[in-house]
Amino acid sequence: MRGASQAKWVVAAVAVALAATACGSGSSSSSGGAANAAGTFSYQSTEPQNPLQPANAMEVGGGRIIKTLFKGLVDYDPANGQLRNQVADKIETTDAQNYTVTLKSGWTFHDGTPVTAASFVDAWNWAANVKNNQINSDWFSDIAGYDAVHPDKGEPTADKMSGLKVVDDTHFTIGLTGPVSYFQYKLGYTAFSPLPKAFFTDPAAYGQKPVGNGPYKFVSWEHNQAITVASYDKYAGTDKPKNGGIVFKNYAQADAAYKDLVSDNLDVLDQVDPSDLASYKNDLGDRAVDQAQGAIQNISFAMYQDGWKGVDKAKVRQGLSMAIDRDTITKTVLNGSRQAADSWVAPGAMGYKAGTCGDACKYDPAKAKQLVTEGGGVPNNKLTITYNADGGHKEWVDAVCNSIRQATGVECVGDAKPDFKTARDIIKKKQVPSMMRTGWVQDYPLNANFLRDVYGTGAAANDAGYSSAEFDKFAAEADKATTVEKTAELYQQAEAQLAKDMPAIPLWYYKTTAGYSKNVQNVKYDSFGDPVFTQVEVKQK
Repeated sequence: MRGASQAKWVVAAVAVALAATACGSGSSSSSGGAANAAGTFSYQSTEPQNPLQPANAMEVGGGRIIKTLFKGLVDYDPANGQLRNQVADKIETTDAQNYTVTLKSGWTFHDGTPVTAASFVDAWNWAANVKNNQINSDWFSDIAGYDAVHPDKGEPTADKMSGLKVVDDTHFTIGLTGPVSYFQYKLGYTAFSPLPKAFFTDPAAYGQKPVGNGPYKFVSWEHNQAITVASYDKYAGTDKPKNGGIVFKNYAQADAAYKDLVSDNLDVLDQVDPSDLASYKNDLGDRAVDQAQGAIQNISFAMYQDGWKGVDKAKVRQGLSMAIDRDTITKTVLNGSRQAADSWVAPGAMGYKAGTCGDACKYDPAKAKQLVTEGGGVPNNKLTITYNADGGHKEWVDAVCNSIRQATGVECVGDAKPDFKTARDIIKKKQVPSMMRTGWVQDYPLNANFLRDVYGTGAAANDAGYSSAEFDKFAAEADKATTVEKTAELYQQAEAQLAKDMPAIPLWYYKTTAGYSKNVQNVKYDSFGDPVFTQVEVKQK
């Protein structure tokens, strides 16, 4: 899930307007009882892919939990998507390349130790170091000296990035390799969280029992079952919890989670599974949620496999995209809960441009078959789509395959893995034989996050293994712009390159189709599709 910055330029500026941040969940003022500030509630979740280290979570299973345990310099206001200061008192720059950070006093980690400038600098240096194998290490690549701690080949020549300097306990400076107009937005991502001194004595053990500085503190992790967190009474942020904690319950099947929600055995739902979309609003009434979300569902090609290499294969990939009847699938299989995609960026993100995908995202069976043939065909005339079976994806994967099969004659089958962690492990190891589900939820509301962070050469989230000198050139030019607005405009050129290469097929934009039980109230969702966990109120019984 990934970053951006501003002008003269304390974070006070640039209000990125999200088109879809009506963060209400139907009626959030349930009648029926006073709130119990000590009460805990349960939430549908999945087993994290990795240990709970802030720079080691890219998927929602670990990422959402880390968001509750840690708080960085800034975050995004759930009401409007704008940046707001948290640990930072101010972040100042005059050139979008050199930043001075001033911290607020009074922040502590859950072990009682203070959050200082060194807590950030040491954490970032550790996360960036190639020896520590953090999945989000490339988030620090804008910082001067990153190449010394994270070389493309060989051992690091330094253990600290030259662009980071601690001034005193409440001040540090950040020097980038060049201007990045949206760097301050990147700082809201969890990879930029601070770490306590205790972390560095045993990072592996820490990942099983993390100590953060966020609104909730870690309680327990029953692997493949649940993770429990409790509210932290000394939390210094602006979003203090209105509840006593959260139990993140793992579900192997999305429909099982929905059944538990309807029977009030689960309190807050991630997404309604496809088989219950037609009835959930009737089942839940004013506890049903239906709102836009800054997320997209794609299926990506394993570009590292020989069968997808070669210039002509772009025609094959475009043809396969044209073979998918998005409108029918979103209206029938997904019961209108998604919006057919025509670009690689979700609406609401700054820089979103409708229609970037062009004809390749328009259903045209005859043209689809023609392009597949002209491009030399699909390897062995068979596609597989790797996906996680615990996420309610089977129905639409089968529908996509059926559409491709009928339009082109190419055999297509779903390749289900038992859970999200298993699927992600295969994808990250570049072991997908053909295609894979690659949904993306924004990390910050700017098109750069949907583009550079997913399709840039070597980007941590580049599951397809796509590499284009043209795309990278456009992205680099966009990053050097002096305003975030110009950056967003220039990134549209990079997105146009994706239409030529088609490393991934945009399917549809997500909506938050969710709900909550009778046990809770004031349940609201942000533009990332997450519940505003701290605002959930547990009713007294």
